[in-house]
Amino acid sequence: MTTALRILVVEPDENRLREIVDALTDVGWTDVRALPEISSIARTVQDYEPDIVLIDLANPDRDTLENITHASGAGKRAVALFVDQTDDALTSAALKAGVSAYVVDGLDRNRIKSVLETAIARFKVIRQIQSELDAAKRALEDRKTIDRAKGFLMRQRSLSEEEAYRLLRKTAMDQGRRVIDVAQALVTAADLLS
Repeated sequence: MTTALRILVVEPDENRLREIVDALTDVGWTDVRALPEISSIARTVQDYEPDIVLIDLANPDRDTLENITHASGAGKRAVALFVDQTDDALTSAALKAGVSAYVVDGLDRNRIKSVLETAIARFKVIRQIQSELDAAKRALEDRKTIDRAKGFLMRQRSLSEEEAYRLLRKTAMDQGRRVIDVAQALVTAADLLS
């Protein structure tokens, strides 16, 4: 793991906060910002732009989870949440709020590095999966648009499906555009004419 991580630590207890920051520094992470109040996390995250947010709270409530949603920045960064006790509803809510690592029984100084590395790795996997899902959705939408454009050409010019696609592809190459862009323009024009 790189030592260039920007870490934001949220801990209301000053002594515990100092202990966590020291533990992070001891394992080589020096770009650490401490935050004693979770209520100001949104502004701090915006100003500091951390790579990971470490939150150590005894018993988080619904307001805390809302603040955690701000901390994760809609999936822009990893969030590790350490709690003393939990229940199924809290666990589920924390994961929906964007928590990458959810650790019960509080923060152990000796495990801090491995937990944060795991949170970062899990965050990267989830982000990759989301990126692949988004790409698949875009590809499906593009395919639907191309199929609509082919259908329009087939009806208007009495072409086969293969001929319609070849015409789309040739037009795209002649204009230096992507097939999806030509298909989208054709679908838009066809919608205007109908």
